[in-house]
Amino acid sequence: MRSKKEIREEVWAKMMEEKVGRFPFPLKGRIPNFKGAEKAAQHVFQMEEYKQAKVIKINPDSPQLPIRAQVLKDGKTLLVPTPRLKDGFILVSPENVPPGEERKAASLKNILQYGKVIPLSQLPTIDLFFAGSVAVHRDGRRIGKGEGYADREYAIIRELGNPPIPIIGSVHSVQVINEEIPKDPYDLTLDWIATEQGVIKTNSPYSKPEKMIWSEVSEEDMEEMPVLKEVWTLTKGTSFQPKNKS
Repeated sequence: MRSKKEIREEVWAKMMEEKVGRFPFPLKGRIPNFKGAEKAAQHVFQMEEYKQAKVIKINPDSPQLPIRAQVLKDGKTLLVPTPRLKDGFILVSPENVPPGEERKAASLKNILQYGKVIPLSQLPTIDLFFAGSVAVHRDGRRIGKGEGYADREYAIIRELGNPPIPIIGSVHSVQVINEEIPKDPYDLTLDWIATEQGVIKTNSPYSKPEKMIWSEVSEEDMEEMPVLKEVWTLTKGTSFQPKNKS
């Protein structure tokens, strides 16, 4: 079985070779934007899971911008993780977005003009969760850009008591691969894959994280993502104390 890194590199290269990627470039090193992202989004909007959801968490990457904008148009609450998950989540209430400005409000550049970073203690119950991916398997396994943000975002909300919810990934059909994808215990899996061609129900046999796996969180992670300290305090009832270095 090839490594996640090898699979990532191949998918980024294949998207460039087949000219299905689009700005921002380079595709490598990011959740790649793709031609047909709007079509994939339209398929999502027909799903009952989307129609019934009132609060939706969506990754901040370019290919999911059409979904973020539509969430606000549809009067739903949008949650977007802060860059590198440093401060938790940005909440945008649709009533704070004037008609016609939804796409601007959903862009990472302008989102804080319309929304605000909220403490985890004020996080509403999330009904639907979108995860950005570089590569996905039809059985729900996914590979992100390698920094584990989506995995931790989901683990955080579950640790805080959010019930299990559907996970959707929108990608180009080129990103849907047939080969085996390595899976670690903390890896998040998809229930649905939306591409420009339609929606795939994964019927994934793999369980999702039910809470943070603190043994996988380093002191460096805690320093780089203060939100993790906030989770620790809320769930453990004590402030996080780094181990004494010898």
